[in-house]
Order: sequence, then C-alpha cells, then structure tokens
Amino acid sequence: MRHVSRYVLIAIVLGVLSGWSVMPVGAADPTATKSPKTPAKAAGKAAATKADPLPPSEETAKERLDESPRHAEMVDVDVGGTPVHTWVAYPERPDKAPVVLVIHEIFGLSDWIRGVADQLAAEGFIAVAPDLLSGKGPNGGGTEAFASRDDVTKAASSLSPDEVATRLNAVRAYALALAAANGKSAAIGFCWGGTMSFAYAAAQPALNAAVVYYGAAPADPATLVKIKAPVLGFYGGDDARVTGSVDATKVKMQVFERPYEPHIYEGAGHGFLRAQGGQNGANLRATEQAWPLTVAFLRQHTS
Repeated sequence: MRHVSRYVLIAIVLGVLSGWSVMPVGAADPTATKSPKTPAKAAGKAAATKADPLPPSEETAKERLDESPRHAEMVDVDVGGTPVHTWVAYPERPDKAPVVLVIHEIFGLSDWIRGVADQLAAEGFIAVAPDLLSGKGPNGGGTEAFASRDDVTKAASSLSPDEVATRLNAVRAYALALAAANGKSAAIGFCWGGTMSFAYAAAQPALNAAVVYYGAAPADPATLVKIKAPVLGFYGGDDARVTGSVDATKVKMQVFERPYEPHIYEGAGHGFLRAQGGQNGANLRATEQAWPLTVAFLRQHTS
C-alpha cells in the first residue's frame, strides 16, 4: 500500500505539472453526459437565467413566475365602485422607478402577461397589469371567472376604448402614487391590448411613452392627432390583418408630426412575443430584436 500510494502521489504531481485538473473523490465529472431535460423544462430553465433578457413564452411563463426573486402582488384598484384586480411587479433598485401599464391580450390577465410584467420589473420598471375584465365575469369576477377562453375573448371584445381608458387612468394614478414611483409612466400592450395602448396614448396626454405590439392604430385621424407621447410599434410580417395598415398609419402620424416608429419582422406572425416557438424560428428572431428596443425606448422616455 505504501508503494501504491507513492505512485499515486507521483501521478497526481505529474498531472498537476502537466495542466491536468485534480478532481476530489466523489465529485461529479463535468465532462460526463447529463440526462437531457424535457424540451419545455430546459427552455423554461434557460429563460429564467439572468443572462436571458427576454420575456417568457406562454409555455414557460408559469415557471418563470414561480422562480422570480422579485416582489409582486395582486391589488384592487377601485374604479367607480368596481375593484379592478391589478398585478403589480416591483423592480429591485435603490432609486424610484417609472411605471409601465401592461395591457393584456384579448385573452385577459394570464400567467403570460404577468410574466411579461415580471420581466419589465427585472428591467427596472414598476410593472402594473390590470385585469380589464374585472367585474365582467360570472358573479362579478374577472378573467379567472369565465368558463372558457372564447368567453374571455367575447367579453374583452365588448369593452369600449373609453371604458378601458377610465380603468387604465385609475390604475395609472394608483401606481404613480406609490412611494417607489418616479412620476413617469408608459403603456405597453399586446394584440387587443396593443390596440388599446395606441388608443390610450391619445386618451392620456400625460403618458410619456406607448408601445404597441401587433395592435391597430385608431382609425379616426381626430384621435391620432391627440397623441402626444412617442409610439413604438412591433408587427409580424405574416400578420397582414394588422400589419397591412402600418404604412398608412405612419403617413398620418408624419402629417400630424407625431412620433411613431414601426418595426415589421419578416416571417413573424401575430402574437410572436407570446408564441416564440412559432413560424419556424421567425417569432423568436422577432422577439430577440423587438424586446431590447422596447426596453431602451421605455428607459429613454421615462428615466
């Protein structure tokens, strides 16, 4: 045993001098092949790392929320006697932060929208996502009270821009009154919510910025001319129903001298930020380009 130990010692010394790494007994071999995770699980873990600055997809949203280190809470904001359920996600920063209103899709307040709010909080914003269907569901409930997604979309479609603006104004006032808020505010919306974000830019002249993801602009030029905040738009090249009107909107905004910056991503479809795995990779490429522009734009106009 004495001779064996001596040879082992000599081998270790020679190995160290030759640049080998000495691994403690029982340590895991970093070169060993690990059991692959399921694709959904692996994607969720990758998206949850700090190195990945993108919002979650619909498939990974719940896991991202469960693993988020940030504080978030559901509050009720009174709007004419109706409590509007509102998800508030806070950033971790020592100074005061801007407020970003997150306007949900036609599918209501979902885990995905809350995941987007969490990502905005990670970027340094107080993200406030109201359930605009609060009080519209069975027994006075909100999104969660409807029996099906079809019922949710029908209810959302029945909301008028004026009613949405009233609720957004109340939620915005609540958020701006928070001790952590810096007094600046912006709106960001997706799909139906993108259309509402564009409309809200006209309805709320004190808004500092508006982001529109694949939402339509107000059709009435008299509404467009009321917009004071800069508007940033993102659209899928394969989403002609919405994207087909972008050029005309750009001309109108130029005539009215209103700042509007649209981006169209070739091959991407409607809802690309949520459906990041779709369109043969085009949706993810669009997300990877659109989201950094979104964050930079919001910081530019709300800092």
